[in-house]
Amino acid sequence: MPSRKFADGEVVRGRWPGSSLYYEVEILSHDSTSQLYTVKYKDGTELELKENDIKPLTSFRQRKGGSTSSSPSRRRGSRSRSRSRSPGRPPKSARRSASASHQADIKEARREVEVKLTPLILKPFGNSISRYNGEPEHIERNDVPHKNTQEKFSLSQESSYIATQYSLRPRREEVKLEEIDSKEEKYVAKELAARTFEVTPIRAKDLEFGGVPGVFLIMFGLPVFLFLLLLMCKQKDPSLLNFPPPLPALYELWETRVFGVYLLWFLIQVLFYLLPIGKVVEGTPLIDGRRLKYRLNGFYAFILTSAVIGTSLFQGVEFHYVYSHFLQFALAATVFCVVLSVYLYMRSLKAPRNDLSPASSGNAVYDFFTGRELNPRIGTFDLKYFCELRPGLIGWVVINLVMLLAEMKIQDRAVPSLAMILVNSFQLLYVVDALWNEEALLTTMDIIHDGFGFMLAFGDLVWVPFIYSFQAFYLVSHPNEVSWPMASLIIVLKLCGYVIFRSANSQKNAFRKNPSDPKLAHLKTIHTSTGKNLLVSGWWGFVRHPNYLGDLIMALAWSLPCGFNHILPYFYIIYFTMLLVHREARDEYHCKKKYGVAWEKYCQRVPYRIFPYIY
Repeated sequence: MPSRKFADGEVVRGRWPGSSLYYEVEILSHDSTSQLYTVKYKDGTELELKENDIKPLTSFRQRKGGSTSSSPSRRRGSRSRSRSRSPGRPPKSARRSASASHQADIKEARREVEVKLTPLILKPFGNSISRYNGEPEHIERNDVPHKNTQEKFSLSQESSYIATQYSLRPRREEVKLEEIDSKEEKYVAKELAARTFEVTPIRAKDLEFGGVPGVFLIMFGLPVFLFLLLLMCKQKDPSLLNFPPPLPALYELWETRVFGVYLLWFLIQVLFYLLPIGKVVEGTPLIDGRRLKYRLNGFYAFILTSAVIGTSLFQGVEFHYVYSHFLQFALAATVFCVVLSVYLYMRSLKAPRNDLSPASSGNAVYDFFTGRELNPRIGTFDLKYFCELRPGLIGWVVINLVMLLAEMKIQDRAVPSLAMILVNSFQLLYVVDALWNEEALLTTMDIIHDGFGFMLAFGDLVWVPFIYSFQAFYLVSHPNEVSWPMASLIIVLKLCGYVIFRSANSQKNAFRKNPSDPKLAHLKTIHTSTGKNLLVSGWWGFVRHPNYLGDLIMALAWSLPCGFNHILPYFYIIYFTMLLVHREARDEYHCKKKYGVAWEKYCQRVPYRIFPYIY
């Protein structure tokens, strides 16, 4: 079935039947059988038009209010009268020749560039979404504030209506003016590319994470909370009744040698990242139309790291050192994260405005936390992309292996416990899956929306390796014997969660990569005004964010091998639930702002949510 080009609720230009005049219309519906669009003109007229009679707003240049379009028969002094009259035809005195009108277009386009304003598209229908570089302008830093727009460009209803009329030139005139058109388009494109649009910081009420006070508390609270959890876990009785745990002296937490080992680990992963192996792919388009290139070699880095660790074990390197200095390694990673965050913020002050994150606010504290620059790079070395999957994620597997060896040594075991094997196996599968499907990272919110600051740096380099390995760390000092029947049930639960997680993500990523893939022809979609489609069948028609559901099931399977003596090993699933609640809320907000009417229809088609009653 042929794909439709325009979405319901989208505002476009529709040709008035029998004429060459195009008017602003709203798409009401689409008949897949006849391939006709039902559209509504501003005067309330509803007609059915072919797709060839509909043009996107961006294919026209707007004229001044006093300039109107005339039908082809009235140009060049012709006295013949067009048989059809379109609504709102202006008086004769207001009409001008095609060449004069064309020159006015050039002057108007140049004038708009000179004053450095975002090109204006009148939007009489509330659900229309303007576009820039093919993407919806929901990104705050390129939005013109609605209030200011009304003040600067407020037009009367009559003049606004006249200004929305356009005409197509006859082929003879197109041929004669082709050279002028080409020069004009090149000029305007060059000027628009050369000049930077004004960046409008997001409003205080739109700040996430509780605004400036919230991010301030998070930055200081998370490291403290991390160390309290690790200290609680090292106690003989890690009950909440024994909170807070005894605090060590600060000098006991810092060791220069540990910091050196951590730096060595980080640099080894940098070296593996820079190796010219693995395919190179392009990311999603940026606000200026660029597509950054990324080398996918995370799985190769994991194989090389495994080889280094295996060789070190064979050579007799004592990995128990990592367990006995676990708190020191956590502090070393935290200090490194803070230094990296300061560097990221300082370099962002010199970054071009088009390189900034859509979430940047203009507030130093908030931008330090969320990240001011979207894709900080040193040459071709992408700092954010590197930290997302390499030092922390691969480090998580290494720490789990260290805990397995520590359990055998401390508990005097010849082989690891079944609980420890389950935890290591489950989380190893998760990491290998992420590295094998590395390309899917390029379409996540972390890459396309969030800047790189303390939030992502701390999460990638500290929180993931030292909190996600918490179950293995717990089992070293608090063994739990798991029977094979119970282990079998836990394995089944893990596999169910993994199947949901991987199937949903694979379906989404395949659709984003190639929506016209014949293998996806059975999937139903809702077309949006951004040109993209929303899946409403398969896993994504069953429930919103089915990948989150699979993630939660797997998180529960990671904790169950630790038994039920203490709630501490279940901290991960409690925290992860809170994280996904917040992330789903962010997704809902951004999708509603991005897709408008299409998102409302999606919510009607897929009403079920993972957390329906939490927010």
